[in-house]
Amino acid sequence: MAMESRVWNACDYSHNVTFFYELVGKNISEEWTSRDRVVIALGLTVCLIVVLANLLVMAAILMNQNFHFPIYYLLGNMAAADLFAGIAYANLMLNTGPWTRELTKEQWFMRGALIDISLTASVANLLAVAVERHQTIITMQLHSKMTKRRVTLLIVCIWAVAIIMGVVPSKFWNCECDLDNCSTIAPLYSRHFLVFWAVLNLVTFFIMVAMYTHIFLHVRHQSRYASEHTWDQQHNQTVFNLVKTISMVLGAFVICWTPGLMTLLLDGVLGEDSHANKYEKFCLVIAECNSLVNPIIYSLRDDEMRRTFTWILCCLCRRGGDNKPPPFQFQPAQQEVQPKENISGVQKTEDRIVCTPQLKADKADSCTVV
Repeated sequence: MAMESRVWNACDYSHNVTFFYELVGKNISEEWTSRDRVVIALGLTVCLIVVLANLLVMAAILMNQNFHFPIYYLLGNMAAADLFAGIAYANLMLNTGPWTRELTKEQWFMRGALIDISLTASVANLLAVAVERHQTIITMQLHSKMTKRRVTLLIVCIWAVAIIMGVVPSKFWNCECDLDNCSTIAPLYSRHFLVFWAVLNLVTFFIMVAMYTHIFLHVRHQSRYASEHTWDQQHNQTVFNLVKTISMVLGAFVICWTPGLMTLLLDGVLGEDSHANKYEKFCLVIAECNSLVNPIIYSLRDDEMRRTFTWILCCLCRRGGDNKPPPFQFQPAQQEVQPKENISGVQKTEDRIVCTPQLKADKADSCTVV
């Protein structure tokens, strides 16, 4: 009982945020500089683009029937995590610099929790995608046979785990009761928690890389012994293209987040001797860029996704204007229909968007992907 009493008495919850920053020697700016204003303006601009781009991805997956498969639902959830990251970074930008002094501990923990939740959701989602791809491709399938109910339950579990990981440091694993263990990057976080969190994410990265390496080797092996039938060749190419797209998403995520996780790991192990504050902002910028990379990868790698983006943007532009007739409208092209298998593996007709002049002002205002 005496030991428990001494431990409890060591917890002094009266300290404010500034106390912890001064404790670890992390400076809080007292006045805004022109450099700070430029950084915040650019950061908020990037956050806005991130939110809009990932909303576009989510809308495309929702509206295009060719994307109604478990793998694309998980990619849509990845876009939701990136969108959440954009919001988290915007909140960070609006609560940094001299504003940090005005934060309560609850607000500071909330700021960090939003970043933690977005990263955990992204990692958990990537792991779910890797497991889904490994299971379906090794068993010679193109898409998983999971029902929508199971996919929904999986997505709910991903966000539940993410929220738990975001709440843990603020409620259970911080340095308020162990001031000698405060982080220099996140002064209210326990260094032990940063080590645990960084190692957990890095191990997950290695597992996913190993799984995709196995998938690539398996697909290449199957391609060598594939039948000469055209459908088999198309099927193998479709599988390979989809795996390459997802692998690019994973690769971009690992490249963007590994520097930050390594910095957290060094901070957790070495403390002030790591000089992690010198690299903190640089790593944060790289991590923020990751949320913008995925929509670009989808646009460059998937023709179907790019066509859907064009269709959505066309309709938004037409609706957002005045009641005046637009200069063109999308109409079906008169062409011979030939079967084609797109990256989603769904048999469909050769599609393209054709713009033709609008001849009458009273025609229906609509956009059509053909």
